[in-house]
Order: sequence, then structure tokens, then C-alpha cells
Amino acid sequence: MFEARGITKIYRMGEVEVQALRGVDLDLYEGEFVVLLGPSGSGKSTLLNILGGLDVPSAGTVRYRDHDLTKDDDRNLTGYRRTHVGFVFQFYNLIPSLTARENVALVTEIAEHPMAPDEALKLVGMGHRLDHFPAQLSGGEQQRVAIARAISKRPDVLLCDEPTGALDIETGILVLDAIERVNRELGTTTAVITHNAAIAGMADRIVSVADGRIHHITVNDHKRQPSELTW
Repeated sequence: MFEARGITKIYRMGEVEVQALRGVDLDLYEGEFVVLLGPSGSGKSTLLNILGGLDVPSAGTVRYRDHDLTKDDDRNLTGYRRTHVGFVFQFYNLIPSLTARENVALVTEIAEHPMAPDEALKLVGMGHRLDHFPAQLSGGEQQRVAIARAISKRPDVLLCDEPTGALDIETGILVLDAIERVNRELGTTTAVITHNAAIAGMADRIVSVADGRIHHITVNDHKRQPSELTW
């Protein structure tokens, strides 16, 4: 699904250059579950943002299927994100004045072939909280609403940046279970950023990132369910 070659990203802050990525090569395949594992500042989020069309590389190419994203302008990247990519971040970004159903409906109203908000919420185990406002939900429940919002447009790829980073262990397992279920039942290609090595047990492949480089990629022959992880 993705073919990234020679990806470099340099941020300039005045006269200072910060090299976030240093010649990264990476392929992501249809329907797989990948964990990008590494410490803070390793370049994981920068790589995910480039794959998702939120950022562009300083050098290198990124192909999504047969399309070269690095040749797109802002308008085309916006169309790519809207049609093909669902994002889940560490913080939930829900609108406080809208119910869970209404937060999800914001996306389904502009998507080409969406699922019903109720259906998306039920898929992540939130069918009983459709008419609750974010302030009435726990952190884990809010994150599952955010996942439902991301998948409601039936994206080809789901990109998750530290989705359990603000949650306790028990709640994090519920959130990971929702992400795993989306990957399994919808066949959505899923990439999850984390610095928690335990989460890697869920993945088809583990991509270890440090100092802006991919150090190694491990194929996981013994995938585990979130409830089986040892944190």
C-alpha cells in the first residue's frame, strides 16, 4: 500500500537544523497491522505524518498504491487525507458540545461512502453511549469515539499516534482492542506509534525507529490479543 524511499525530513528553527528522518525506506502492505516502536524524538510521528499527508519530506518519495504523494499540492493532499486516511491521536479532539454520535457524524457527512455513526460506534464498543457528551465519558471511551470517527469514512489506512499514551493500562487495553477489531473486521491497514514495547505483541510487523532511522523490522509470528499483553 505504501512505498517510502529515502525519506529525509529537516526542520529549520532559525539557524538551527533538526534532522527528524535520515533516509528512511519502508513498505506497508494491504490489511496488515504494523507497530512503529521507538523512544520519544526518534522520528516516528514525523514518518506517520508524511505517510498520512499531514507533512511532506525534505527529500525522498512516498507512493500510496500507484500515486506519488510527494508530487501533490496542498489541495490534493487534503483530498487524499479526506478519502483514504483515518487519524487517531493521543488526545481525542472531540467537540465538547456534541454527543458521541454527532462527533462521528461530522466525518460521515463529508465522506463518500461512510458507515452510519451508530455502526462505527458499535464496532468500537460504544453503542451504549451514542447520546453522551465527551464530559460524560471516560478517557478510554473518548478515545474509542475518536477511533469511530476516524473509521466511519471507511478509510483504507488507519494511522494512530500514541493512542494509549494518556490512558491507564486497563483502559489502554480496551482502546487497543477496538483498533485491532477494526483491522481484523474491516481489513484496514493499520499503523500504530508507541514507545511501549508490549503493544508490539499485537502487530504483524514491528518497525523499530531511533535517531530518525529504521534500525530493524521484525515479523511477528505469534500475534497476541490486547488482553494477552503483559505491560
